[in-house]
Amino acid sequence: MSEDRRVRRTRRAAQEALVALILEKGYDAVTVTDVIDRADIGRSTFYAHFTDKQDVLFSNIDELDFLRPAPPAGPGRLFAFSLPMFEHALEQRRLVRALLGRRGGGPIMARAEQVLSSVVRDELAAAGGRPSPSLDLLVICVVGAFMALLRAWLDGDITATPADLDAAFRDATLPAVHAALGRT
Repeated sequence: MSEDRRVRRTRRAAQEALVALILEKGYDAVTVTDVIDRADIGRSTFYAHFTDKQDVLFSNIDELDFLRPAPPAGPGRLFAFSLPMFEHALEQRRLVRALLGRRGGGPIMARAEQVLSSVVRDELAAAGGRPSPSLDLLVICVVGAFMALLRAWLDGDITATPADLDAAFRDATLPAVHAALGRT
């Protein structure tokens, strides 16, 4: 059991070090040596747990439950993921800001957009959207709107509550989504 605690403590130290370093200088500027030094762990210890800094980054994804949204609240309620995701981002603001904010790296943003695109596509299909280039464009627009709001909020460009963000997201996207679905 103490070995499990040591493993968790070492992994957490590397994860927290990476988050702090991303917030200070951006993901691209961080090196494995920086993480090792900040976490105060040995190089061989680091490599016993991670292959590189991206591996540390992706291990933080496990803490981002909002990237695995709950099923829709009910029939006809599109984008039920929105409010819970904004609420979780508030609870985990430091981590989410490091990963998805302007100082975060492209790999995590791409992964978040990929996961969210899948959720949005599934919801639109369940609402009657048929696979088509038009649906693909709609998914890109919806995901782009959500991620732009989230990122602006995380970076401090806007001040809002999760409920305010959810309302703005819905106001901006749902009319266009309903119009587009009515055309399919």
